Amino acid sequence: MTPRVVTTIAEVRAAVAEHRRAGKTIGCVPTMGALHAGHIELVRIAKQSTAFVVTTIFVNPTQFGPKEDFSKYPRTLDADVNLLAAVDCDLVFSPSVDEMYPEAFTYVDIAKLGDHLCGPRRPGHFRGVCTVVLKLFNIVLPDVAVFGAKDAQQARIIVRMVRDLNVPVSVTIAPTVREADGLAMSSRNRYLSPDERAVAPQIYRALQAIAASGEPNVAKLEAELHAKLTAIPGARVDYASIVDDETLQPIATIARPALVAVAVFLGTTRLIDNVTLSPLRG
Repeated sequence: MTPRVVTTIAEVRAAVAEHRRAGKTIGCVPTMGALHAGHIELVRIAKQSTAFVVTTIFVNPTQFGPKEDFSKYPRTLDADVNLLAAVDCDLVFSPSVDEMYPEAFTYVDIAKLGDHLCGPRRPGHFRGVCTVVLKLFNIVLPDVAVFGAKDAQQARIIVRMVRDLNVPVSVTIAPTVREADGLAMSSRNRYLSPDERAVAPQIYRALQAIAASGEPNVAKLEAELHAKLTAIPGARVDYASIVDDETLQPIATIARPALVAVAVFLGTTRLIDNVTLSPLRG
């Protein structure tokens, strides 16, 4: 069944309130649209744990940096709604910028979690992400919200925001959905040329090799990872870093769970991916 599409805060609140009065639990999957199978899996997971799922489709201007073209981000609402119909999404909330940001507003400060990885390279990005996600939580009032593990830093920042600000929502982080050759599904993959698409899976293979190495020294691991990524034809490494899995701060050895995260340019397309490492037990 094709989900109903609403564009105003009043409409989504009324719809959610109606189903909550009927005793239904509410799920929410925040997205910027241009949906793919990875997004659809998030909706499936939300449907498994809640009775009424709202997918939000909003290209959020506050998370775009000065060199990132907000106007060129793909907007494919009709196609997105068709994909969501296949997984029985109940409601699509697709507001305008004016609906979400009608006047001056308050930002969410993300503190140290944005100091590394994508944070320095995309100033203000995570502040914008947290601001819009908190607004969506306050509008939809979901019991459960689902995000993808591919955006690892974003996921950890949102989990921390929910904890620190006492937001009454349970956050589920779903595993990364990959193409058959290992490439993490992303709305950006559509911008890869055939040659770039052919070599893109080598990013994940480099991460897998690091995860399997057993080396505890982070400097050695990062050097090996950087070498593997720079060997990919046409690749330009933005970063290849290993940080604490919870605090996202740099570490020297793998003594507790760690996040191995990379950002790599193929042509003009910036791809991110990650794996987690656990310390060896000896």
